[in-house]
Amino acid sequence: MKTIQTLLVIMLGSILSTNAQQKDIPVSELPKEVKQVLIEYVNILSTSKTLDECADRFLTIAGGGLVNPAGTALRSSVKPYSLKKDFTNIKFYKIPIKIIRVAKTRTGQAGYGTSAIAGDWYKIYIAKKDDSQPAPVHIVYPENHASIKTPKVIQGGSF
Repeated sequence: MKTIQTLLVIMLGSILSTNAQQKDIPVSELPKEVKQVLIEYVNILSTSKTLDECADRFLTIAGGGLVNPAGTALRSSVKPYSLKKDFTNIKFYKIPIKIIRVAKTRTGQAGYGTSAIAGDWYKIYIAKKDDSQPAPVHIVYPENHASIKTPKVIQGGSF
C-alpha cells in the first residue's frame, strides 16, 4: 500500500511540474496582443504624472491576483507596493522597450472569483538602459473566459 501511495505522489508531482514548466520561446513568437499590453503597461508607467493616475489607467489591463474578485478595482496592496515600485523604477528601462527574453508557461489559474483567468502565461523580460539584469512582466492570454478576452498583466513589482 505504501508503495502505491509513493508512486501516486511521484506521478502527481510529475504531472504538476510538466504543466508548470517554463519554456523559452523566440521573441518573434510573442502574440501581438500580449506585446501590445506590455507596451501599454510601460506607457502607463512612464507617462502617468502621479501614482493615482497610474493606478486608474492600469486597472484596464490588470488581471488575476492584482484585481478584486469582480475585477472592478485593484487589490488594496497593489498600488502602494508592486505598482509603486514599477512606477518609480520604469525610468531605468529602455523606451521604446527592448524585449530580451520570453518564457511561456501554461497556467491553471491566476486570481480569484470572476476575475480568475487561465491560459498561456508569458514572462517577458525587458532591457534596462544600462544593460544590467532585465526584469520580467507577467501577462496571461486568457482562454475560455466568459468575459475576459484580452491579455492581462497579472504580476507587477519586478522593476
